[in-house]
Amino acid sequence: MALLTAMIKTLMAALLLLGVLVLPGQAASFSMKRGLNLDQWTTWPGEDKWSDRQAILPYPEWRKFLKNDDLKALKSAGFDFLRMPVDPSPFLSGETLALRDELYAGVLSSVRMINRAGLKVIVDMHLIPAGGNRKIGMGQVMDNPQTFDAYVEMVRKMARTLATEDPTKVAFEPMNEPIVDCDSDGTSLWPERQQRLFAAARSSATKLTLILTGACYSSAASLAKIDPKAIPDDNVIWTFHSYDPFLLTHQGATWAGDFIPYVTGLPYPLTAVPRAELDATLDTIRARIKAEAPWARQNGLLAYLDEQVASMDTHEKLLAVMDAPFKTVEAWAKAHGIKSENVTLGEFGMIRQEYGNAYVMPAEYRAAYVKDMIARAEAHGFSWSVWSYGGAFGIVDAFNGEKAEPDVLDAIRSLH
Repeated sequence: MALLTAMIKTLMAALLLLGVLVLPGQAASFSMKRGLNLDQWTTWPGEDKWSDRQAILPYPEWRKFLKNDDLKALKSAGFDFLRMPVDPSPFLSGETLALRDELYAGVLSSVRMINRAGLKVIVDMHLIPAGGNRKIGMGQVMDNPQTFDAYVEMVRKMARTLATEDPTKVAFEPMNEPIVDCDSDGTSLWPERQQRLFAAARSSATKLTLILTGACYSSAASLAKIDPKAIPDDNVIWTFHSYDPFLLTHQGATWAGDFIPYVTGLPYPLTAVPRAELDATLDTIRARIKAEAPWARQNGLLAYLDEQVASMDTHEKLLAVMDAPFKTVEAWAKAHGIKSENVTLGEFGMIRQEYGNAYVMPAEYRAAYVKDMIARAEAHGFSWSVWSYGGAFGIVDAFNGEKAEPDVLDAIRSLH
């Protein structure tokens, strides 16, 4: 471990001597204000199909259904950049060896396609958990040193692929929402791992702005634990994500723990409906927990529901919950001399509909939430990118070729 740390420090020092790293006092070459996250995948094939050119190309998958006019429409709606999630798993799978160069080329051509539409782009290496259709995900990368080494090399090659692009139009994010250092046992693995990813990306892409983050799902609290002086580079933008209050933004999401799948029907804000109507909805949720949750978990889930509702059942309480991440990041940035324009709210949003669930969140609640989050980000001087173009959180597309209600996009257009 000590040898690895010394090697990282030596590499950074060498880069500084070569003039590769941006000298102190210079700002990030990439600037942004209002953005949208593209879809990562919608009908992604299983890993056993990744050697099939027709199944995996073009890459990323949104290229199969998004055209130039769709991207230009986003520009017209008031966005100035897109955050483009790229699934790293195919770059780590043996199934794609024969197509690997075409995958890198696909990312590059996608970047240029977005730029031609008049939009800037962040290339976001977006790991998700393994399972079902993939063997390698966040857990394998974080838990297996050899797999993490392979991931670092993938980041190096992706940075090299992007290196000659216009640094005012293209930025690179080496890892989305690292799931590490979430336990309160005092361990801190992420700073060293981020230094390795930073060194790999910067050694290949000397001019691109790098988007860096804190641990544990890119939370504000985790970003506040980062010492930015450990990254000797001013050509960096720091990112955090916030979906607070989670009780309202992820209603019905089956993949978000064993509590939230039972929760649907709550308004935003909770005070948007009469108290009697809210109480009736809460009774329905309680009945669902009692009928469907494991017996040993029921009391805990019911208590958690009551606790969460009590934390946001007035305007003042909700304001405090939603403001907290922004205040945390602002205080951290000021303490380290980081300008607000070098901080971005990389993800936020409210679920529209969980796949396979009949419940659809009323569009006016989603629009109100997005407007409130944008107002907070912009009040702090932070750029932002809403999640996402389509799918469960879609603001343009929904599922099965249908369009999402226009309310959220109309709220964003009103800012333009």
